[in-house]
Amino acid sequence: MTDRLMILPSKDLGRVRLVTIPADISPQEAYRFVTGLVSEVPRADEQSWVDAVMDSLEDQGFARVDFLLGPALD
Repeated sequence: MTDRLMILPSKDLGRVRLVTIPADISPQEAYRFVTGLVSEVPRADEQSWVDAVMDSLEDQGFARVDFLLGPALD
């Protein structure tokens, strides 16, 4: 089975994240869920906010994926 992946982009390249989408959630539902979650998590400071978002996603079956961000193509 192939994992479905979602990139969580950021203007700060150090905070770009990659997660797997749970099998029981469609890509559209995953997009809506993550968008809602990102807007609901309070922003005290940026690092704790990113950690809180990732922890909440993991609670819902999403999983972090380690990756290497390559150079820009332009």
